[in-house]
Amino acid sequence: MPLAHAQILSVRTQYWRDEAECAAGAAALAARPALRNACIELEGPLGAGKTTFARHLLRALGVTERIKSPSYAVVEQYLLPARDGQPEGAAAHFDFYRFDDAREWEDAGLRDLYAAPGLKLAEWPDKARARLPVPDLRVVIAPGEGDSRRVTLQALTPLGAELLA
Repeated sequence: MPLAHAQILSVRTQYWRDEAECAAGAAALAARPALRNACIELEGPLGAGKTTFARHLLRALGVTERIKSPSYAVVEQYLLPARDGQPEGAAAHFDFYRFDDAREWEDAGLRDLYAAPGLKLAEWPDKARARLPVPDLRVVIAPGEGDSRRVTLQALTPLGAELLA
């Protein structure tokens, strides 16, 4: 089902004054056990902070290795360590900014990555919208003055609603 037809189950708006508040917002979301199997779309203009938020989220989930931007590789994968009673997990961070050819979806094995258990973070999801499932959560980051951001979190599935509860 295309996102335009997905029903928004719940919405929350946050205001981050700076990167420290971005990190705090990511940590609060990472504390939700259901996050480890969520599909999250990150939207916003260039420089909005999508990758920064993804890095803070992955750090809060225990990733200690270097967290790279997937801009050129399309996807970066990470192991989420076991903690707080949660088993090891996986995370895949996608960036579809340069996604131009639908064949890339199959050739790069992206269908398999999306079908596998684990967290999926997708930047520039509009570039691959026809191939993506309805996300559990959509995070829209809008730059404000200075380092501030207006962040709208939209739950589009019951799992997304659980994340915002």
